[in-house]
Amino acid sequence: MERLIRLLRIIQLIQSHPGVKAKELAAVCETTERTIYRDLELLSVANIPISNEGRGKGYKFIGYFKQYPMNWNEDEYNSFRLLPVLLAEQYQTKAFRSAYEKVMATHAAEKIERKKVISDFSKVIQNGKLHSEMKDHTILSKITEAVLSMYTIEAVYHTQSRNATTKRKIDPYFLIPRNNRLYVIGYCHKNKDIRTFRLNRFQNVEILAETFTRDKINLEKYLQYTWSVIRGDKEIRFKVKFSKNIARYIKEEEFNVKPTLTELPDGNLLFEVTLNDDLEFIQWIMKYGPDAEILEPKEYRKRLKEKLRQWVEIYEVKI
Repeated sequence: MERLIRLLRIIQLIQSHPGVKAKELAAVCETTERTIYRDLELLSVANIPISNEGRGKGYKFIGYFKQYPMNWNEDEYNSFRLLPVLLAEQYQTKAFRSAYEKVMATHAAEKIERKKVISDFSKVIQNGKLHSEMKDHTILSKITEAVLSMYTIEAVYHTQSRNATTKRKIDPYFLIPRNNRLYVIGYCHKNKDIRTFRLNRFQNVEILAETFTRDKINLEKYLQYTWSVIRGDKEIRFKVKFSKNIARYIKEEEFNVKPTLTELPDGNLLFEVTLNDDLEFIQWIMKYGPDAEILEPKEYRKRLKEKLRQWVEIYEVKI
């Protein structure tokens, strides 16, 4: 009984005092350092990831287990459940069972609360349209839970460009808002690459028991030269001159990239940015009409001139 209580105490102490040393654990638990080392070995056998980074640096949890008892994933939860199996029957007294069951009950209650928070969060998010208009109201909740808990999903997804619907496994790394819509950035097992998925194109989502880590992606680097959502493989340096009429509005906008803004002597604004794709940026420029002039690259001046000519032809009054 005492050993089980001590094991729970050790977990609590390492959580609240990362870097705590064996000598300090022994003092608080009123036992010897040798006993503490044996206890730590037992916890290791139970797959509870405690790390010692070297002499004099003490013990801490590896990764997300440091949040114990809050926010366990299922692997960590199942590892902790093994403790009674690994301990001799004589240690599993009434006092131990009481302490152990309190911890497990706390996890269960927090899991229910977590689902409620995710559900409430999903209800207030606008997916470019009201949440109630989504085909399946549970899709956003499931994806949000999978992102937070790092669970792989199996999804039925419609690719608009090919007008094709496929089933695929995805590790959903991030859920990001863009242009009044939500997008999932994740690893697609089908394509063996990181892809961006539009939320309202998911037709069905199931959360799998498989877990993942986010060590394959640095989101800031991944989106470094992406204007909005479309991520290309180009390197285009744009220079755009905005008229003084709208310069102050451009300066207060928040961009996903980091443009260089230079105020010109005549009150106009020079906007410079490097992007990996042109489509979304050109669409944004065009909404400002004659108040935005593309200076470079010259090729894009020609493209825009041709597009304007086509527009004029459409609206030209034929007498």
